[in-house]
Amino acid sequence: MSEIFPFPDRKPKTRFNDSLTDKLWILALLLAAVLIFGLNLGGVALRDWDEGIAAQVSREIWRGNLNWLYPTIGSVPYLNKPPLVHWLIGLCFGAGGVSELTARLVPAMLTAASVPLLYAIGRELYPQRSIAIFSALVYLTLLPVVRHGRLAMLDGAVLCFLLVSMWCLLRSRRDLRYALGAGIGFGLICLTKGVMLGLLLGAIGFIFLVWDTPRLLTCGYLWGGLAIGTFPVAGWYFAQWLHYGQDFINANLLNQSFRRIWETLGNHEGPPWYYLLEILESAWPWQLFYLQGLYLSWENRNFPGPKLVLVWTGVYLLAISVMNTKLPWYVLPVYPAFALAVGSYLAEVWEQMWLPEEQIKDEAEEHFNAISLLPHPAIFGIIAVVAVVGCVYFSGLLRLGGQIVSPQRDLQLIMMFLALTMTLAGVLLHRKDRQFLLVLIWGTYVTLLVFVASDNWVWELAEDYPVKPIAEIVRQGTPVGQEIFTSHKLPRPSLNFYSERQVIVADGLTLKEKWQSLPQPYFLLEKPVLKHLALENAEVVKTADDWVLVTRK
Repeated sequence: MSEIFPFPDRKPKTRFNDSLTDKLWILALLLAAVLIFGLNLGGVALRDWDEGIAAQVSREIWRGNLNWLYPTIGSVPYLNKPPLVHWLIGLCFGAGGVSELTARLVPAMLTAASVPLLYAIGRELYPQRSIAIFSALVYLTLLPVVRHGRLAMLDGAVLCFLLVSMWCLLRSRRDLRYALGAGIGFGLICLTKGVMLGLLLGAIGFIFLVWDTPRLLTCGYLWGGLAIGTFPVAGWYFAQWLHYGQDFINANLLNQSFRRIWETLGNHEGPPWYYLLEILESAWPWQLFYLQGLYLSWENRNFPGPKLVLVWTGVYLLAISVMNTKLPWYVLPVYPAFALAVGSYLAEVWEQMWLPEEQIKDEAEEHFNAISLLPHPAIFGIIAVVAVVGCVYFSGLLRLGGQIVSPQRDLQLIMMFLALTMTLAGVLLHRKDRQFLLVLIWGTYVTLLVFVASDNWVWELAEDYPVKPIAEIVRQGTPVGQEIFTSHKLPRPSLNFYSERQVIVADGLTLKEKWQSLPQPYFLLEKPVLKHLALENAEVVKTADDWVLVTRK
């Protein structure tokens, strides 16, 4: 059996120094996380769907009376998700006004707090501090976590509450009172995204305890914490059932939870390996070390850390892979386990590369040989070449189809940092210099900082028309509470949020019918559509870009 901790500590440590070092690392990780999750939060508009919906529900909670208990969206009951994060965003709106910054601040800071929490989990699971450090740094520099954690979504909060619950669960092995926090964290997850996700993530902790520490299953603090955490969840669900009856059961528990298992929501479908491909596509560069980390965890599955990694990864990935509805952010809760697996492997590489080559060979005969599983340096070279090509492409020096590609300096700068990082990391890896890990971590962090400082970090905004100028003409040109009909192919919750009106999608026949039947219709139309419909007595109220707001004279 290979060992995950073959190298003893080289310096004697006192308990005071050990605790002080942990506090300094937690502070440093928190500051780094706050910077990358907080930079330029309000620089771009809210995206569809999740951000527009969350912001609109939160604003109505802030403005309403009983809306905190019975949330609404467009004055219609909002039954999709429990309102914990919406409550918090509503408080931000009350304190700092309604803006993109205040809409995203709570989810972003909760996700930032999850970074030092993962370090604390690593310290509970592994005797080597280096594993906790590398795991937290990998998690800090994961593009999917950084990007989705900054959005006005619920998933960043789920990551934070999940890691709070896991840390308390692990800590309770030494102090049973911490089991209370595990149950409360479970309740917070349920109040954020519903009971179904809470039960799935709770099952990870339960199976881990059965395998690793079954004595805790009889701990009164654990069941007491679950009771405390479950009580407000049960109270909220019961209040919704009393108020809405069967409509709430159908909308929340069936349509938004269980039905997604066997039915596809919209066009969001994919094969069972969809989320494995998502990890391979999005988790650069750390997926280059992921299989090695899983293999190392399997080889050391008798230890608590590898046990949790295997249970967490296996249970969660299996559960979401069999669901018919596939969405990229569903995979986010697996990334802490991903980071722990990769971090444990990188710590082994760091330790083994520190040893003389002869000792490495001797150790490899008895222990896990991490260096032999490192990716080839040429892989980093290939990524660097691709980044250089991207840098040239976005420089504006190329002609494609006879036209000059418009320069995009922020994307060019991102590609420059990426190319530099991969080149230096590849050279150092080729020289068997363990500093390649530090270059890879620091370079990835700086590249992500440049990325979030640009306007490209919410790249979905480029897929449709700019929402804010169109929302402004709707808000200025229509009465409060007015319904507006649009020829756009899809509804846009962000347009509803910014315009403070309900903009309803309709086809050509419906538009003509509404024009004739409504006493004072308001249409938001593209100019070619307005010409094609040939509406009688149409009066242009306002225009913006290729869009026209019209009403009947």
